[in-house]
This record gives sequence, structure tokens and C-alpha cells, in this order.
Amino acid sequence: MSKNQNKTSAYSFFNCIEKNFDKAARFISIEQGLLDQIKACNAVYRMHFPVKIGKEIKVIEAYRVQHSHHKLPCKGGIRYSMKVNQDEVMTLAALMTYKCAIVDVPFGGAKGGIKIDPQTVSIENIEKITRRYTSELIKKNFIGPGIDVPAPDYGTGEREMSWIFDTFLSLRSGDVDALACVTGKPVSQGGVRGRKEATGLGVFYGIRELCLVKEDMDYVGLDVGLVGKKIIIQGLGNVGYHAATFFHEAGAIIIALAEREGAIYNEKGLNVSKVFLHLKNTGSILNFPEAKNMENTEKALELECDILIPAALENVIHKNNANRIKAKIIGEAANGPITPEADEILEKKGVIIVPDIYLNAGGVTVSYFEWIKNLSHVRYGRMEKKFSENMNAELLQVIETICKKKISVEEKKIISRGPREIDLVRSGLEDTMINGFHKIRDLKKSSKIENMRTAAFVLAINKIIDSYEKLGIFP
Repeated sequence: MSKNQNKTSAYSFFNCIEKNFDKAARFISIEQGLLDQIKACNAVYRMHFPVKIGKEIKVIEAYRVQHSHHKLPCKGGIRYSMKVNQDEVMTLAALMTYKCAIVDVPFGGAKGGIKIDPQTVSIENIEKITRRYTSELIKKNFIGPGIDVPAPDYGTGEREMSWIFDTFLSLRSGDVDALACVTGKPVSQGGVRGRKEATGLGVFYGIRELCLVKEDMDYVGLDVGLVGKKIIIQGLGNVGYHAATFFHEAGAIIIALAEREGAIYNEKGLNVSKVFLHLKNTGSILNFPEAKNMENTEKALELECDILIPAALENVIHKNNANRIKAKIIGEAANGPITPEADEILEKKGVIIVPDIYLNAGGVTVSYFEWIKNLSHVRYGRMEKKFSENMNAELLQVIETICKKKISVEEKKIISRGPREIDLVRSGLEDTMINGFHKIRDLKKSSKIENMRTAAFVLAINKIIDSYEKLGIFP
């Protein structure tokens, strides 16, 4: 690990969020006590529990933090990583509060973490740890459809969420809404279609919306639209992979992909599907036949490009490398990838930063759709799909009669098709990301706020203040 990495990893992630919060607070006229309440974490549950792994008993360190109760239930992912600590989980919970407020998802922010390396622990032992963690949450009333609803995060996925649901159901037998105790589940276990790619698709929608604004593109010297834009993505996990796929399909050029072991580069563009297949077959993105290797993954961030998307972990852009970043737009697909010092350097350089508390809200937005689906006990599109198809078919008949012209069978299929669950989910996500972007941008302009991050925090804080005042807690 380099000296620079040591410095940035020691930086308090929670302090980064507090600094951004305080910047935004300058634009808000409200009693300091209420701002202090919004900033503080409401409940921090740190636990240690024993799990028998092989012939040994291991003590597992884990957390669940509920940052805000201005809306219930609380909502946030669970990550499995050896880097999990209280500061990180508190910060991510705070980000969730602001994220939900920005995109009008009625949850308070929460986050969970278990200090294990899922790469070195067997599936059987991960299951043991997950189920024990869930039972600990149930004991302290830190999970439930109306209390706190976990979701996947770094190191977890559908499998772990299914185990959480099953454990909850076994200890809360007969709870008709038990499916809604966790989101990100497999579709067969009450999950929603489109959840897996939701965060990456949300990143795509947010950046696409920015690139459609001529004023902002003129500011950074780029043409309107995504076609031909040169993009670098750091992190080829769930978020990075899906974001890369959607950008590639939209006509953008993915010139570099970076992972922990190194990066690959091709100025003419990388085929994301082929890279991912290579990764699956070899366990690494390196030595991809159609690209050059870069041993230092940090150097990939410094390549010439139009858009840089950090989609891995926090603090990867810091005061020691910010001056070398050549991107004109940075989209924060990861949580907290830019330190406050780097933020200031990049802002002076005229880089547009699309902040994490807005840009990666696609996951929680579609988690909200899954939660609603679980509470309503019916699949999206089930009741209206056939009705829509019948109405569209009748409309096509009328058009044919009036125009005295036959519509081809293929065209009829396209026009008459009713909405499937994934269509409705993606439509809802697209609308949410578009609305969120313009609310932030309009507030930035009307209040003369220096950047999108501060504007996003102001928007979130104002919405939380409104919730508290309407509840009557603060006269």
C-alpha cells in the first residue's frame, strides 16, 4: 500500500460527510439544534457474537446503524468486508438518509456491516454468520417491515438477503408482511425484477441527464449527449458492470476499466460484455486481448477522458492525486470516492461532480419498489398488463379503420404490448433520477450554490426539516 493510500484510509469517512453537511447548512436558516439532530446518528448497535467455524469458535464483529427516524422504516444495505468499522457504517447510514430524501423515498437512513472477508469464508459459514446476525437484529428490534429494512451492499447479494428473510420468517412466524423485512431478494422470494442493475442504471440515467443540458456541457467544453463520450470506470462489481453496459449501449466509449489488481485500457473502446466474460474465465480483467494492461489501478483514474466513474470504495480521489485527474465530469457511483480536499481542488479546475447522495440512489429507489410490492402482495403489472394490451389492440384497430392502412404484425406486437414488471420498475427509476437531477440543479442555480454536492445536501436537509416540523416534534 502506498503512503498516499495510508493517508486517505486513515481519513474519517464520517468527518467527510459532516464537512459537506456544514457547507450546506450555511444556506439554511434554521435553529442549530435541529441541524444537530439531523446530523447525528439516532442509534448505533455494535455487536459481537460467537459462530463455530470448523472446530473453532470465532467471535464476529458486526454493526447496524439507524441514522434517522424522521421517516420509518429505516433503510440501508449490509456490507461484508474486513474494512467494516463503526465510522464507515455510521457514514453510510447518514448518506442513506440524505439519499432517500433527495429522491423522495420515504425511509430514514440505516446501514449494516459484518467484519468478515466473504472471499475467504465458505458459503456454509457465511450462511451461519448471516443467520446469526439476523437473529441478533431481531432480538434488539433492529429489523422488520416497518422498523428497519436491510438490502445488499458490498460483499452481499440476493443469496444473503434470502437467508435474512428466511431467518426473520422462522422467528416471526405468521407475519403476513414478512417478505418486506429485507429487499434485494431473488425474484422467486419476493424480489423485484430490475433490482440487480438498479444502482448502475440509476448512475447511467443521472449522467445522461447532465449530458443533455447544453449549458453544463458548454461549461466543460463537451457536446450534448452521451454518444462518443470517453468514459473510465473504476470497479467492475455489480454497479460498475451494469453502468458500463448501459453507457456502452448508449454509444459512449469505455476506454478503461480498473479493478483492484490493475486496469485495462483501449483508446478506441472496450467491449464490456467481452471483458466481463474474460473476468469470469480468468478471475481478472488483466491480459484482456483487446487492451493494454496498467499495473497501477490508481493511474487509470488519471487518464485523459470525458467522464470518470469511481464505482468501488471511498476516498480513491484525494488531495495527492486530484490535480492529476483529467476528467471533465466525475460521477460518484461509489459512496464517498472523493475526499473534501480533493473536492475543492477539482471544483477549482472546473470539474462537474455528480454527487453520490444523488447518483447512486437507484438501488434504494428500486428497493422501495420491492418493499411496496411485498406489502401489496401483488406483482407489478399483473392486474393492468392484459387490460393495457386489449385497449392498445382496440386502438390499433381504430387507427387501421380510419387510415385504411394495415399495420404490420411486428409493429402491432411492439405497440400493443402491456407493461411488464421490469418496464414499470425501470420507468419509475428513470423518472426518479430525472426529477432528482433537476431539483438539485434548479436549487443550485436559484440559491447560487457553488456545486451539485452542496445543493444536494441543502435539498436533502430541507426535506428532512420539513418532515420534523410537520411531525410537530419541533415547533
